[in-house]
Amino acid sequence: MLSGWVEFDEKGDDAMTNSEEARRRADASFKRKELQIREGAKAVADYEADARAVEKNTARLRALRLAKEEEARQAAAAKKSVPPADPD
Repeated sequence: MLSGWVEFDEKGDDAMTNSEEARRRADASFKRKELQIREGAKAVADYEADARAVEKNTARLRALRLAKEEEARQAAAAKKSVPPADPD
């Protein structure tokens, strides 16, 4: 009968060890998932910041191109409106 108690006690220790191991694995899994969530949020924020930077640069370059085209158009119009000089 005493050996039954010893076996129960040993099983209890195994159960405690298994429980601690399960908790340790669950904590590790939880920490990994938290890290993945934080890294995912950072990746999305980085992606959106890059997209905003590209949009801003595209708008800046478009404005420069349009200004240059307008300047060229005005120069061409001014050149056409000036009458040629009369050779007297």
